[in-house]
Amino acid sequence: MYVLGIETSCDETSASIVKDGREVLSNIVSSSLGFYKRYGGIIPEIASRMQIETINAVSESALKEAKLRLRDIGLISVTCGPGLLGSLLVGISFAKALSLSLKLPLLGINHLYSHIYSSFLNKKNIDLPFIGLVVSGGHTSLFYVKDFDKIKLLGSTLDDACGEAFDKVAKILGLGYPGGPIIERLAKKGNPHKIKFSCSNTKNPLDFSFSGIKTAVLYYIQRRTLKDKNEVADIAASFQQAVIEVLVKKSLLACRLKRLKRLVIGGGVVMNNRLRERFSEIAEKEGIKVLFPDKEFCTDNAAMVAGLGYYLFKKGKVSDLYLTADLG
Repeated sequence: MYVLGIETSCDETSASIVKDGREVLSNIVSSSLGFYKRYGGIIPEIASRMQIETINAVSESALKEAKLRLRDIGLISVTCGPGLLGSLLVGISFAKALSLSLKLPLLGINHLYSHIYSSFLNKKNIDLPFIGLVVSGGHTSLFYVKDFDKIKLLGSTLDDACGEAFDKVAKILGLGYPGGPIIERLAKKGNPHKIKFSCSNTKNPLDFSFSGIKTAVLYYIQRRTLKDKNEVADIAASFQQAVIEVLVKKSLLACRLKRLKRLVIGGGVVMNNRLRERFSEIAEKEGIKVLFPDKEFCTDNAAMVAGLGYYLFKKGKVSDLYLTADLG
């Protein structure tokens, strides 16, 4: 079955064709990220307007690249939340119109669950159950995944998401937006053990908190006059290392508590090479199999929406035309 996926949860407009839940035939992504550098963050109104303007062309490009027509599609799968309300409604409305006009089944997909599924695109087997970690600009969450229709939240961020903390620290350092790639590049030149930053403790050991470390970076800079680029690089490296260590620590704790040896990680922050290296190092020592998505499927994309849509549709899941945005 060919599934058309639609993803408009944040600033990306994406459409994808996935065959039988795994084989990605096309994955077109149009981003309005370039508009936000002057503002230091996403402007929801700009995002939704750009999505209205581009969603039709993006979908046509996905079909063209896959060498298919709309009549070949068996299911329309669309992100229904969480995300920005205006952006979600653009994708949902477009998907509903196609579903109604073409008499095709429609299925709304949870954005976070699709990030977990992204690790299985263009790969063979799904070994269940496992611990899932989503780490992105808007979310940092740990899940127990018994199956993709049986997912339990174990812990999540109490304040800033991990990617959001990277953005804010980059802003504090005057490095620009988005902060993740900039800090990663700068951290390669710094000493990750130069400054002892740490993330705040949480009552639930599987929850996360990143606002404290962001504030610690701010206070550290305010107490000093930064003299050269090496000092900034040391701050970036030390911050990045502390954040990665807490992600690793809590993910492995979840694996131990649930007595599982499989960890699946998804989300935009997983583009970070040092994060991948550190998880792989520690997981190997612990005897845990860790699975990452291909980098093209880390950030928001419709392939993960189409892939998970197929999997759930085969289990009998379907939505109706009352489908709406779920900001949960």
